[in-house]
Amino acid sequence: MSSRRTIAGFTAVMIVLTVVYYARPGWHIAIWTAIGTVSAAAVAAGVVRNRPRRKLPWLLLAGGIFAFAMGDTTYLFLTDVLGHPQPFPSLADLIYLGLFFPLAAAGMIGLARTSAAGRDRASLLDALALTVGLGLLSWLFLIDPYVRADDLTWVQKAISIAYPLFDVLVLAILTRLVISMRLTPAVLLMATGGVGMLVADVLYGFSRLGIGAAWLMGGPIDIGWIVFYAAWGAAALHPSMVALTDPRVPARSGLTVRRVVLLALSTLVAPVVLIVQAVRDDGRYVGISALVAAVMFLLVLARLYGAVSGYRGVVSRERALREAGAALVSASDAGEVTEAVRDAVGRLLPAGLPHRVVLALDEPSPSTPVGSGVRFVYTASLDPGLAARLGHIEVAARCPLVVTAGTLFVAAEETTLATLREAIEVLAAQAALALDRIGLAWEITQRRSQEYFRTLVRNNSDAILILDAGDRIRYASPSAAEMFGADPLPGTPVLDLLDPPSRVLAGRMLDLLRAGERGTTQDDWVALGPDGARVQVEVSCRDLRAEPTVAGLVLTMRDVTERRRLEQELTHRAFHDSLTGLANRVLFHDRLQQALGRAARNGTMVGVLFIDLDDFKVINDTMGHACGDELLVAAAQRLAAELAGGDTAARLGGDEFAALVEDARDPEEVEIVAQRVVAAFGKPYLIGDSVVNGPASIGIATTAEAIDGDDLLRQADLALYVAKGAGKGQWRRYQAALHNQVRDRLELRAELDQAVADRSFVLQYQPIVDLRTGAAAGLEALVRWQHPTRGLLGPGRFIDVAEESGLIVPIGDWVIERALADAADWGGPAGPYVSINVSARQFSDPGFVDRTLRRLAEGALPADRLVLEITETLLLRDDERVRHDLARLRQAGIRVAIDDFGTGYSSLSYLRKVPADVLKIEKSFIDAVSTQPRQRALVEGILRLAHTLGLTVVAEGIEEEADRAALVAAGCRYGQGFLFRRPMNHPDVLTWLADAPVAA
Repeated sequence: MSSRRTIAGFTAVMIVLTVVYYARPGWHIAIWTAIGTVSAAAVAAGVVRNRPRRKLPWLLLAGGIFAFAMGDTTYLFLTDVLGHPQPFPSLADLIYLGLFFPLAAAGMIGLARTSAAGRDRASLLDALALTVGLGLLSWLFLIDPYVRADDLTWVQKAISIAYPLFDVLVLAILTRLVISMRLTPAVLLMATGGVGMLVADVLYGFSRLGIGAAWLMGGPIDIGWIVFYAAWGAAALHPSMVALTDPRVPARSGLTVRRVVLLALSTLVAPVVLIVQAVRDDGRYVGISALVAAVMFLLVLARLYGAVSGYRGVVSRERALREAGAALVSASDAGEVTEAVRDAVGRLLPAGLPHRVVLALDEPSPSTPVGSGVRFVYTASLDPGLAARLGHIEVAARCPLVVTAGTLFVAAEETTLATLREAIEVLAAQAALALDRIGLAWEITQRRSQEYFRTLVRNNSDAILILDAGDRIRYASPSAAEMFGADPLPGTPVLDLLDPPSRVLAGRMLDLLRAGERGTTQDDWVALGPDGARVQVEVSCRDLRAEPTVAGLVLTMRDVTERRRLEQELTHRAFHDSLTGLANRVLFHDRLQQALGRAARNGTMVGVLFIDLDDFKVINDTMGHACGDELLVAAAQRLAAELAGGDTAARLGGDEFAALVEDARDPEEVEIVAQRVVAAFGKPYLIGDSVVNGPASIGIATTAEAIDGDDLLRQADLALYVAKGAGKGQWRRYQAALHNQVRDRLELRAELDQAVADRSFVLQYQPIVDLRTGAAAGLEALVRWQHPTRGLLGPGRFIDVAEESGLIVPIGDWVIERALADAADWGGPAGPYVSINVSARQFSDPGFVDRTLRRLAEGALPADRLVLEITETLLLRDDERVRHDLARLRQAGIRVAIDDFGTGYSSLSYLRKVPADVLKIEKSFIDAVSTQPRQRALVEGILRLAHTLGLTVVAEGIEEEADRAALVAAGCRYGQGFLFRRPMNHPDVLTWLADAPVAA
């Protein structure tokens, strides 16, 4: 049933009941009870039917109406049935004051608080002013007479005063509703019912006081209460009743003419009463009238202050809106517009108030036409997604945008939000204009961009092709002619422009694109360029069949031939050595990890070879870096040649190489590879016009001992360290025992430090004799280490450690000092000379020459009796300082001997220019000189060359008498070796010199 029919039915029932009430006085109790019950039921039915936002106030009113009806029924029962003439006080008064008054007051206050009136402080002040004025009149005419009545008890007075006080409260609440709310049917009906009850109560009060005609009792007065029942029941049934508790915007609270007149009449009540009292010379109500006038004055001041505060709020909102307008003018997209709107709302609302702002740029619903203004809605009634964005705050202001599609939602506390209705409308309008401006600017930019991109496409070096449904070219940009050698004709299959391998790849990619499995894809194809040249192109494919302006597949092709070549070159450089072309350290480690994974799966073994070229620094220093690089390249080629196809050769840096041996069955296979590499490196190299030797030391490690890749590399490095300690051209495989060797070497180095400090060395001397007579020509000083636990150690046990650590310098200085002191005891100025070995590192130490000359000057040994033996390695260096130091020594009278002649890299070519006096032929040339003709011929050649250059020759390592005789026959005068005497201590030297023949 419609609301109109329901209200009409209710009205008809009330009219019928009213007619019966007056037509049948005997039915008063039943009919009056029915009137009140029907009214309360109508209010409850209205709550169920219309479902207001707040149901409790209406239910309280329904309870109050029913209580009022029960009070009337009780009163009628007492008077009409029991015959009590106007009982006072009675049970009816208890029902009125105990039930009706609290329930009705609570319901009306609830309506006032939850309706728009609860958000309008100005209307509250206006209602209070009117209430105070009417309250004064009520005091004068209703309350004060009861107070002054002498025939009433204090209980009767209190009850009599409560009725007009409740009427004043009802008047205040109704006034506030009427002032604040829009005059909907429900509001008008509530006001009508309240006025009816007020009039009836006033008339009833007058009749009780004896004021007015007696006929008013029981008849016309009841009309007011019937109007009260009917009006409030109809108000609850009318659909507009929901507006009383809905989030509605209150009516304007400004000082309109109606409100000014109302305030004026209210404030004039007290002065008029005072004037009347002054005319009557009645001073009874001067005090109360003055108090009411003061209260009125304060209310008016509060009202004016509220108006001023409201004006300041309006100014603040206008300033915030101006700032928002400036921000919206500079906004360039919807995101910036939304951000500007959010900032503006944040400035409009009180600081710290929770709120949410959503600018929904979608089509407004048909029920909310564009430009319809602000409406309050429940967020629960909105789309769930939108409600979530609004933070599920209960009430939101909804304002559709003008000009453009969209809606502005602002969710916040209802009372504060209601005051921003006009500001939200203005903000929404500004946002709409900004969005419309952005849209127009975007459209203009799009049109300009089309022209811009059309120009770019025409002048772009990338070829752009649009394909139809059959992968045929529908459009080709001008740059396609340069890429393919001719402008592709429309209808040409795009696959015909590619080489055969790329056609399969391109066809599969286009099929996937058309099937929707990819929206965009990118790949490299090979196109057929001018004259059939192969052009590597980077192709980007995009499905734009849904775009009306394109309606096809778009291919963007870029010539990347040169870029791919550079990328491949850079990739190769990143993983390969630039000089030798071998794998570098990074690639070697990567392949090692892969090899370890394969070996774990296949059950095979992986071996690593660390290779270091012996004496590479000598070649690099003597022959130059160019020759050194040439030697590295040649060594790399030999290394690669000795490895199997699946193995990896790498250069780790400097003269360090590595080899990765895969798929080995046992360590012996890796050792065989190492033997081949050592043999290959042991062969002489032809570098430029010179033949040089480049032996290598190799350290081997296999997965038989290693746990992982790092362990494998560490073991190979340790094995290389041991191999280099064993001499040149050696290889060693890592074994657990190597740890002991390395530890022993480290301990030896630490003990050598202490030995240098304690001078725990001794010198032994080996004679250099005249091969014909056996007479002593000189003695070579040989250092020995008197170790506290290992005994007497020869130089082979510690000299290489001393070289590595640099301790060779202090050891060598001690040898020179001791040898000069001992040689002074060998027969005076005519005695044999002393020959002392000087290492390259010792000779290169700054101050060596000065220290040697100073010690020689401090001793008693003539300079010509000192011979310093140096290696070919030192002489081969192209070092000006070395030549200068040798010249200083020889100028001082000291002779220089070349030790171990024949083991260098160009032993014969440098003799003519080196500053030397003695040439010592290495033992390997002397062995078997008596039995091998070629060996003897070689020695004879060296002797002739040395004699031609004026050099004295000493043969080393003579152990056989036949070798001595052969050397004498060849013209060699001096020699040394075990054949003549083993090394001996200084006292033994003195004894031997006493018995030895004297040199001629």
